[in-house]
Order: sequence, then C-alpha cells, then structure tokens
Amino acid sequence: MLPSVLIVDDEKHTREGLRQALEDNYDVSVAANADEAFNLLDAQPFDAVLTDLRMPGKSGLKVIDKALALPQRPAVIMMTAYGNVDTAVEAMKRGAVDFLTKPVNLERLEVLLQRALKTKTLEVEVRQLHERLDEKFSFEGIVGHSAALRDLIDKVRLVSPSKATILLEGESGTGKELIAQAVHQTSPRSRGPFVPVHCAALSENLLESELFGHERGSFTGATERRIGRFESADGGTLFLDEIGEITASTQVKLLRFLETRAIERVGGGKPIPLDVRLVAATNRNLERMVAEGKFREDLFFRLNVVRLLMPPLRERPDDIPLLLAHYLKFFAKENNTPPPQLEPGALRTLCAYRWPGNIRELRNFCENAVVMHRGARLTEYDLDPRYRGAAPAVFGEGAAAAGSAAAAPSLGGAAPLALPGPVGASLSVEENERRLLREALLKARGNRTRAAQLMGISRRTLHRKLAQWPELDTVD
Repeated sequence: MLPSVLIVDDEKHTREGLRQALEDNYDVSVAANADEAFNLLDAQPFDAVLTDLRMPGKSGLKVIDKALALPQRPAVIMMTAYGNVDTAVEAMKRGAVDFLTKPVNLERLEVLLQRALKTKTLEVEVRQLHERLDEKFSFEGIVGHSAALRDLIDKVRLVSPSKATILLEGESGTGKELIAQAVHQTSPRSRGPFVPVHCAALSENLLESELFGHERGSFTGATERRIGRFESADGGTLFLDEIGEITASTQVKLLRFLETRAIERVGGGKPIPLDVRLVAATNRNLERMVAEGKFREDLFFRLNVVRLLMPPLRERPDDIPLLLAHYLKFFAKENNTPPPQLEPGALRTLCAYRWPGNIRELRNFCENAVVMHRGARLTEYDLDPRYRGAAPAVFGEGAAAAGSAAAAPSLGGAAPLALPGPVGASLSVEENERRLLREALLKARGNRTRAAQLMGISRRTLHRKLAQWPELDTVD
C-alpha cells in the first residue's frame, strides 16, 4: 500500500503539479483550502500532510493544529512563498516536521517526505511497544483472581504512584519481577527505563561495577569508563533481585544512595545525583539475617519502606486453573500447535499439587505438556506421579523388582510394583500399601484385573484392600 499524502494549497497549478510529481509513489489527495482539508482529515487517515501557509480563510497553521490533534497523527510539512524565520519557527512549534519555500524543490520535497514518513513509522512502533508493555506488565497482565492476589494488587495500586522504595518478599518463582514491572508500568515513571539486576548472579567486584559503574583505570582491565545500572535507570526504576545476597561493601554503597540519592562510580570521587526508584526483592528472611549480623540493620530499614509479601501458589489455589489455561495457550502459540485440553481429573490433581516451585514450576509444566504430550487431551494418567503426590512406581518381574521390594511392602506375595527405597521406607507399611494400590489403579486406568496383575495379587485380595480404603474405589 502506498503512503497517503494530503496536499493543501489554494493555487490550483501548484497543488496539481505536486500531485503529478508525487502520485507515482504516493496515494495523493488534494484540498483547495483549510475547510476542505478538515473534511478529508476527518474522513480518512493520512501519513503526511503538505500544506501552504497563506490561504483564503483559515491559514495553514490551522491545518497543522487539526492534523496533529487527530488520533493517528500525520507528518506535516509547511510550504510558503513568504518564507521567513518567524514563520518557520511558528510552524515547527505547532508540530511541523520541516519547512519548504516556494517554488518547491521536488528533490528536496521527496527527501523530506521520506524522512518524515520514516520518523512517523518509528513513532508508531515505539507507541505500539509501549502499549504492549503496558498491557503485559499492567495489572491486567497478571493472571489470577484469588483474594491473596487481589490484596497484593490493591497494595501495589496504592504505592506505584509514589517514589517510595519497595521490598518484595516471597519464595522463588512467585513472580516478584513481574510485580516490580507492574509497579513501574503503572507509575509516573512508566516511560522511563526499567532496569533489572540479579544480584546473586554476579561476584562482589562485578556487582559493584555493574551497579555503580567505574572510571577508566579504576582496576585492572578497566580500559574505559563504564555507566552502571543506577545511571542507566535514571528517571525510571531499578529492580534489585535477590538483595539478600549482596556483600557488606555493596550494602554500604547501596545505603549511601538511599540516604543521598547519589552514587559514585568505582574509582571516582564525584557524587552523581540520580532520580531512581528502587524496588528490591528477596526470598530470604532479611530480619533474621539482620539478627545474625549478615545484613545491615540500617539498610534493611531503608529498604523496608513499603513491604509487600508475594503469596506462594499453594495459597492461591483458585488461580491455578487460570494460570494453567493461560500458559498452555501461551506455549501452544509459541510452538504453533493447539493447546492440550486438561481433563477434569488432571485439573483436580494439578490444583491439589502444592507447586513448591510456584509459578515458575507451573510454567515449566505447561511448556513440557505442550511440547511433549501427544494428543488433544491431557488426563490424570498422563501426569508425572509427583503431581499425584506419589513417587514414580517401578514395574518389573522377579529379580528386576527384588531390589526395591525391601523398601515397600508386598500386598500379598511378590511385589512387581514398588516405590523407591527412601520415599517408600519413610512411610508406614499401611500408607505404602495404600499408595502402591493407588499407583496400580492409575496405571491400569481403573481396570481392577490389570491393577491386580501389576500388584502381583489376586482380585480377591485387591477387593479386600479396596474395602479397607474405599476412597481408592473412585480412582479410574
């Protein structure tokens, strides 16, 4: 599709001459005055507007105002036979991208149009990127509706407009960086940089240089000045993940920034004032670390202005179905494949699982399910045994099963199905028997005869055990 250009000029030979010169490369429309231009601008979007300055009625400056007030702003170039500095300045103040004098040099006009359209394309791309970032990292981009999550989001809404330092506490995988990004994107700093630093991934010397930058010659290998993450985050937000891992010397420098709002590069002595909002996160108990002398008390108090606790996934069971649906769809789209549908039994099992790795573990499960699972539906029997609260079962015959038989009880004779030693031996004999029977029933998809064969017992013994544990009679 050709770029669209609107030419506005009261002189017919000028506008028609420009139309003929441009129509091979552009979709050209013309208007004889400002009112005609207004009607065309209201009727359709244009990529560029080329307007005369002096016309009967409204001037070209009014055309600029109208064009740049539209939702889809075109690039505007002013042209006039009455070129002077004051007119050019006024046109540029109104938002024109450039200025031409009549008679128009067509080669220069082509250069200006191409440059203006390229700039407009970049502006659109930047705006769309910001819109996608706002959508992804705003509250609407956070999946879940549990009371624990709503309470967290309500607190974030209160603190994000402020400049207050925030401390996020919670287990690994609970989404601390996502919340930090939401704080940034819903704050007045959203058009500034969001700079994350994972403190545990860097050594002490590297971390100080990474955070505060360094001067040339400040240490061996420092061949040039380096700008650190604090300076890179000026006007925005710095996210320090795993803050509990930083060393004593880095703690001192971080405390100095929080007290003075200025940093000094490594090897430098000049304070550099910065406007940076700090969000820190940890999966460790900082209060305990303070009591043990491993973390500065004054730094803890400086960080602990607003303290937000990230709920683990096991405390958000209502969110698990939503997260599963979201990530199955996400990874299916990434891999250009339909997402597998969770059967009710599989969904119940996954909702009952405690997810020790939290959302990160759930994401990994969904990606694995999309990539590895064959078939349109995912059943309880397709799940790894750990999601069912049991260790993987070992199936075998004779000597192959003998090695694990000592660690798990037999249900009446040989035990072709057994749990591995450490897990099985840690439970009572009765509990091991019950778990073994459940595993057999799951593997047999509820077929009692097949389950008895897997257990190496008779159907009569199987029925006797089912009478002992009637809740297993529903496993199918």
